[in-house]
Amino acid sequence: MGSEDAYDEARDASGRPRPGYGETLAALAGTDLEQLRGAVARALEERGVSFGAEPFVVDPVPRLICAGEWEPLAAGLAQRARALNALLCDVYSEQRVVQAGVIPPDAISNAEGYEPELVGRTPRHPFPAGVIGFDVVRDPHGDFLVLEDNLRSPSGYAYAVAARAALAALLPAGLPRPRPVDPVAYDLLRRAIGAAAPAGRVHPSVIVLTDGPEDSAYFEHTQAAERLGARLATVDDLTRAGDTLTVRAADGSGQPVDVVYRRTTGDLLRGEDGELTAVAQMLLEPWLSGEIGLVNAYGNGLGDDKFIHGYVEDCIRFYLGEEPLVRSVPTHTVDEHGAERLGPDDLRRLVTKPRSGYGGEGVMIGAHADEADLEQRADELEAHPERYISQPIVPLSRHPTVVDGRLEPRHVDLRAFAFCGEDVRVLPGGLTRVALDAGALVVNSSQDGGGKDTWVID
Repeated sequence: MGSEDAYDEARDASGRPRPGYGETLAALAGTDLEQLRGAVARALEERGVSFGAEPFVVDPVPRLICAGEWEPLAAGLAQRARALNALLCDVYSEQRVVQAGVIPPDAISNAEGYEPELVGRTPRHPFPAGVIGFDVVRDPHGDFLVLEDNLRSPSGYAYAVAARAALAALLPAGLPRPRPVDPVAYDLLRRAIGAAAPAGRVHPSVIVLTDGPEDSAYFEHTQAAERLGARLATVDDLTRAGDTLTVRAADGSGQPVDVVYRRTTGDLLRGEDGELTAVAQMLLEPWLSGEIGLVNAYGNGLGDDKFIHGYVEDCIRFYLGEEPLVRSVPTHTVDEHGAERLGPDDLRRLVTKPRSGYGGEGVMIGAHADEADLEQRADELEAHPERYISQPIVPLSRHPTVVDGRLEPRHVDLRAFAFCGEDVRVLPGGLTRVALDAGALVVNSSQDGGGKDTWVID
């Protein structure tokens, strides 16, 4: 399938505008699109909205999802969030899913994010993944599919809020009205963090733990701390005495910490030297003893594993006794293809990814790769098949995007967010990510992608 097979978000097969797009495209028709794009960029820059060292790019044409499509998708993502949390609870306790033969034991043990030393030790909490980011795509028929699950420290909701604020002030009149994302996103985050607090902590003391300005999503860290009324801290601000964790206050005193919203890059307990990381030295024992709550918990990297992604539908059936409401993009190990070696011709029809990768790093879309890269990936797969998974190429849906002052189709996906507290809630819309280069299928900001405001319209 090529780009021409991709689902058109704005128009149906006969060229008629889909719900909401008639008004949207008509309103934008009388607008200087390049001027609008520049105004949005300036508004975001004035607010300090950046991803890494670069300003965060937002296309001014919002993506619309009508309620009739959104409600089933949101229900399916909430279902998926419950099953993934059940998996994490089970894997670090009884491992019923392995005993029942639903997931093979080596699929668990070979996952880079699996922490075997936590088995039987993690605190009893139904939602170790308080915040989950789902990468959702549309296939050529318009059906939503989940491409990846992100349970470590997913970013994007603050960028969705910032995109909405910028566009709300600059778009022309006459467009549909979307469901709000602010303050909804931070209210849902507050619920998830409150649910992670140790028993009896009615007004928990919360910190947002960051690596600092060098982290690519530092803008989101600052926004979360500000909106939660929490302290933004680095590991150097923390002190541990036994199972008690304190954070250095402005006057130099130590204040007790009840919940850590963990947004540090390193999510594993131990470094390459086998020793606990500096962050784990501070958090592990207080967390295991129940003195602090973590959002998200250690060990969640298992749920990020690309191979485990292929078993999530089975987990929904196993833990919830339900059929999946939203399907996954089929995911396979390399040796499941039944060939001794996947050569360049085989790889042209596949996407191959490292099992533990994120941010688009290491992803090869075979149809877009040159012969030398295909040969190199074939050699990597032959030498280390256990490190990679493959998926069929899904031609991401296309959305009108401002390019050189006119509307051009560009491929998009959706980073949707589930917040898990006493129950599971899904943020209306989330953040659409757009590949700004013509024909590109990798939408990450680190790979020359940008964002779009995403409207759920009634």
